[in-house]
Amino acid sequence: MDKKLFLFDCDGVLVDSLSVFEGTVRECLDVIGQPILKSREDFLDLFDDNFYTTIVKKGIDLQAFMQAAGPILARVDYAAMKPFEGLLPVVAAMSRRHPLVIISSGGAKTIRNQLSSFGFDGCFETILGSDFLLSKIDKINHAVSEFQADKDQTYYVGDTTGDIREAKAAGVRAVAVAWGWHSRERLAAVRPDYLVDKPEELLNI
Repeated sequence: MDKKLFLFDCDGVLVDSLSVFEGTVRECLDVIGQPILKSREDFLDLFDDNFYTTIVKKGIDLQAFMQAAGPILARVDYAAMKPFEGLLPVVAAMSRRHPLVIISSGGAKTIRNQLSSFGFDGCFETILGSDFLLSKIDKINHAVSEFQADKDQTYYVGDTTGDIREAKAAGVRAVAVAWGWHSRERLAAVRPDYLVDKPEELLNI
């Protein structure tokens, strides 16, 4: 059996949480007095590259933002989210063949609660969230080293152009899913190695 390493984003890939997390980011920005988002498109634009790098470039005080995020994320309503249809059996099947890791801009505690709420317990070896490192490139490189993986056999599964750019910058295979936050056309424009429309297509990689 060939050894592959699959790295998954969480929000927009495993969990349909766009409205919830757009709301939390807006609330964080309001709390720190920097309400820069005028539309959903403004929010989605934050994920054209690394989220944290982008908000700093827009003049956001990152330390203040992170401090505000803690209590706001603690109130996240998981009932307002749902897993994407058909994904759980696919991820469970993949986890029986290959190590799976979560690499996300979200905090590990929030992600752990999401995974538990939606039945993904036991599918992922570890979670590398914003409390570990902010750069997904650094997190990808850490996971490759930790699991002694070959970068040619390592796949990052994301739903934003930022995910694809960071996967490519880290030298691993970029897999874009068309059911997440960024549109299929937007994802295609940054040339992922794979662009999948349905969860079961992940099993063919």
